[in-house]
Amino acid sequence: MRSLRRTIDRDDLRDALALAAAVGVVGASFGALAAAAGVPVLLAMTLSLLVFAGGAQFLVVAVVAAGGGAIAALAAGLLLNVRHVPFGLTVGGNIADRWPLRLLGTHLMVDESVAFSRARGSGRRARTAYWLCGSLLFVFWNVGTVVGVLAGGAVPDPDTFGVDAAFPAALLALLLPSLHRADARRVGLAAAALALLATPLLPPGVPVLVGLLGLVVARLPGDRREAA
Repeated sequence: MRSLRRTIDRDDLRDALALAAAVGVVGASFGALAAAAGVPVLLAMTLSLLVFAGGAQFLVVAVVAAGGGAIAALAAGLLLNVRHVPFGLTVGGNIADRWPLRLLGTHLMVDESVAFSRARGSGRRARTAYWLCGSLLFVFWNVGTVVGVLAGGAVPDPDTFGVDAAFPAALLALLLPSLHRADARRVGLAAAALALLATPLLPPGVPVLVGLLGLVVARLPGDRREAA
């Protein structure tokens, strides 16, 4: 235990705790929204334990709350988490050398733990930072979910608080940091337009998948000329 404490940089511990505290608040908001939308407590907590991916969890619960089927919710969550494939290729060496530990470490692979580790290069410090950040995020996220579920379950009438608007607002908040890029704005607008057009025609949950077609405008010929 003492050797582990010696390998943890104090600044890394401080930064990881601050990041985990913020993620815990988001986890609490997820739990509260899930409970207020009528999602079973066990399902919300299981999502945090087994999925452990904020954007995918918000999206899955939003689809379920809108009346979408399990297949549409599952497909939406999986497609959103496809980004973890390049994450794994990038940060795989910072997780572990042996496969059993790598498999365990991939469960902690979220945007924040990847960025936290990559910011520290490679080697022992980067590996320790990955496990430190990922473990703290996992604990705080799940504790936050439990707190949020208990708080959300105490809401007497969810419709009074506009829960139907809360999920789109939460997903928009996750999207906002990337909207400074022109290609991200095009994809967001195209996806929103396609989803809105498909909403009256398709079952709940499916328009979200149709919105993925907005990716076709991610790159246009003019972008390549500007890059050159």
